[in-house]
Amino acid sequence: MRTPAVSGSLRVASGPGAGNQDRDGAAIRETILSTDFIESDRPKSGKVREIYDLGENLLIVATDRVSAFDVVLPQGVPGKGRVLTRLSEFWFRETADIVPNHMISTDPADFPKRFRVHSEKLAGRSMLVEKTEPLPVECVVRGYISGSGLEEYVKTGSVCGIELPPGLLESQKLPEPIFTPATKAERGSHDENVSFEKVEETVGGELARRVREKSVALYRAAASLAEKKGVIIADTKFEFGIAGDGGLLLIDEALTPDSSRFWPADGYRPGRAQRSFDKQFVRDYLMSSGWDRRPPPPDLPPDIVERTREKYLEILNIFCG
Repeated sequence: MRTPAVSGSLRVASGPGAGNQDRDGAAIRETILSTDFIESDRPKSGKVREIYDLGENLLIVATDRVSAFDVVLPQGVPGKGRVLTRLSEFWFRETADIVPNHMISTDPADFPKRFRVHSEKLAGRSMLVEKTEPLPVECVVRGYISGSGLEEYVKTGSVCGIELPPGLLESQKLPEPIFTPATKAERGSHDENVSFEKVEETVGGELARRVREKSVALYRAAASLAEKKGVIIADTKFEFGIAGDGGLLLIDEALTPDSSRFWPADGYRPGRAQRSFDKQFVRDYLMSSGWDRRPPPPDLPPDIVERTREKYLEILNIFCG
């Protein structure tokens, strides 16, 4: 069954220190960096998520950890995991007609009993999903030239082997969205852009073409919806998995501030970096700090943590109300 259960939404008040709460009354300002309070199971830990194997399904818990340049930072952002989960739930529902996804429920009442005893902490930041065999590729779609795509374009005139028009400015819109895949890095290592031919070698030509088609279709649909809300989705990353019945499912997260660049349309100007609703703010701070992108990372000052939190809540409000 891939019809997701209906769950309550995360209510968000505007302004710093607003005492925002989710449907179970847990403060959105709570910071959870690990799920060591669950003693019955041992999870597989990613950069942000803790994944519990339930046999046919998985329970994914989004912590408030922050990673940048594939390194987990010492400080978390309060409530970040709740924002990621709520936005993923929203986009999974919005795009289910393009490609089915692995979401089953975000309601702790649907979780196994040993997890329900932790409902207060898990509510809003956890998702019961169908287990799949994840494809070993990050499916990145770019509608604008920015980030690592811009760095590669400046050096080579192309991104992931795709030749682009000469003279593009930073943040400029591309003629068409492009599929620019990357390797899927383990915690502690770095993603690397690869060519489409490399994806074909890795997963096979037919499947590679299918995930490219679905990725671009997902991006186009999301970008169109976002445009109506005054937001530009510059680029985003999708992940896919093969279900037990052989079907292709969208997995992990979808169109969150961790996996996407969100820019306010009213301030957009090509030729410079853009104001954003995502963790680019954290990346910019870290680059200005002189950090060499290798562990250990520097601490995040309290004001950077708070301003990042505000950006995540702002994009949540825009899409989810």
